[in-house]
Amino acid sequence: MDLSSIAGIAGDLVAAAQNAPILQEGGAGDERLTKMAAAVAIGIGALGPGLGIGLAVRGAMEAIGRNPEAEGGVRTTLIIGAALAEAVAIYALLVAILILFV
Repeated sequence: MDLSSIAGIAGDLVAAAQNAPILQEGGAGDERLTKMAAAVAIGIGALGPGLGIGLAVRGAMEAIGRNPEAEGGVRTTLIIGAALAEAVAIYALLVAILILFV
């Protein structure tokens, strides 16, 4: 499955959700839909950073295994990269909280 097919599926889901009668003002499903949107936001938002950090750790362990003398530099770079990737997950959490409470 490539990125364009995932984008197409996401677009279809958005189009279907926009036409749902549950979205009418004051509808009974507003609260359920909001909770579902928050869950999807944090679920998808945490998927990318989780995979990225996992791949980075794997690469760092392979690099240290091949060249143990470079452990300090590899570790420092890994920690900085993991922190930056984790920031994306925190942004996703912020979006989920905004969806729930705003």
